[in-house]
Amino acid sequence: MHVCMLAYTFYEFDNRVRRYAETLARRGDKVDVIALSGKSGPKVEIINNVRLFEIQTRERNETGRFSYLFRHLRFFWRSMFFLAIKDMKDHYDLVHVHSVPDFEVFAAWFPKARGAKLILDIHDLVPEFYASKFRAGPDSRLKRLLLLVERMSARFADHVIAANHLWRDRLLARSVKDAKCTAILNYPDGSIFCRRGRTRTDGKFIMMYPGTLNHHQGVDLAIRALARIKDQAPQAELHIYGGGNEAGNLRKLAGELGLAERVRVNDAVSIVEVAPIMENADLGIVPKRTDGFGNEAFSTKVLEFMALGVPVVVSDSAVDRYYFTDRLVTFFKGNDEAHLAQCVLEMIQDTAKREAQVKRADDFVRAFDWDLRKSEYLGLVDTLVQSAKD
Repeated sequence: MHVCMLAYTFYEFDNRVRRYAETLARRGDKVDVIALSGKSGPKVEIINNVRLFEIQTRERNETGRFSYLFRHLRFFWRSMFFLAIKDMKDHYDLVHVHSVPDFEVFAAWFPKARGAKLILDIHDLVPEFYASKFRAGPDSRLKRLLLLVERMSARFADHVIAANHLWRDRLLARSVKDAKCTAILNYPDGSIFCRRGRTRTDGKFIMMYPGTLNHHQGVDLAIRALARIKDQAPQAELHIYGGGNEAGNLRKLAGELGLAERVRVNDAVSIVEVAPIMENADLGIVPKRTDGFGNEAFSTKVLEFMALGVPVVVSDSAVDRYYFTDRLVTFFKGNDEAHLAQCVLEMIQDTAKREAQVKRADDFVRAFDWDLRKSEYLGLVDTLVQSAKD
């Protein structure tokens, strides 16, 4: 089987895209990925038997909706022509398109016309994501337009994957039929997020957030929480790894709160590099805001920390309450930096509580291992491709 992954993302940093691609490659399928490039510019390379084509550079410095739209449209046209040329030579059996944006699925019209099956993988609900990002109201023209694009994109695809069960329910209610939509969580890849042993012996208490630095992620709440307890926990530091528009603001906030030496805002690193860094943390922080898009956006960081034996403090978002309990994670009231500070201080001071949480999470995360769950995705792929041959 010959499969193409199409994604407006950096492949090395995107756990979801990389996990799908390498799973197919490991079983012997031929897999190409068309994605973004960093500052080094477009290139072609092979990573774990996956052929990666980086066709467009991107810096995370967009300032408004039009700069976002322009870059998405440029990638859409480039990927459409690139994919058509590739398909004339290689002829893909399946094209797996990852959203954001939803309309990227139309870039695969040529392979579809020649018989390839299309999967639209909705990582984020675009109408809610952009309404939150650009402060658009729930009934704004922008959101209504994006809902129309979502429906058209879902109709064009042969199957739709939703990133969690709450979003599947929402998609069923407005854009796609039940039989055409599957929820597949962003499960950790056990070959990457596995325990290799902690190596840190510096006596500090390291809290960590790895991921995108956008407003809805609430990383500023974690910095403010640390400021509240900095004297009670002088050994505590917050290490942040990620890219996004908020990076500069977070560094500035840390300086203003007297935490310049205790808050480290690092650039994003690949998922292979970040796993051992996460394992060496004492506490994971997932502080998403719960008054908007973040309330239903599932973060695989929680499962990754669990897999690495690190206890986690999580905002009580709807999606996290759906999947986790108080025995598995420590919940704090969303958007409440004071309660977050209280929960963090308790975890710092109570070693037994941290150890008990890790032990209970062990059994839970084993059931959410990708090696156990990948058959659902592989079965979907095989069924779609076989239906094209019948």
